[in-house]
Amino acid sequence: MYVKQTTKGIIFLTFCVDDILLVGNNIEIIKTTKQWLSFIFEMKDMGKARYVLGIETIQNHSKKLLSLSHVADINKILERF
Repeated sequence: MYVKQTTKGIIFLTFCVDDILLVGNNIEIIKTTKQWLSFIFEMKDMGKARYVLGIETIQNHSKKLLSLSHVADINKILERF
């Protein structure tokens, strides 16, 4: 994980094998970072992350919240056993 903080905002860049997740509080910083990464690496934008490493992400922009949920994993375990 890399973190960059400026006076304009903060961005978190996380890696898992060949997946990258960008999270930040300034959309322009996120867009600029994606453009830079696209220039350096061959990549495609998959849009907003719904699941990350099996964890569901729930975004509430009006409240500025990001929630993580294991409900899907728990349901899979319950169905299995």
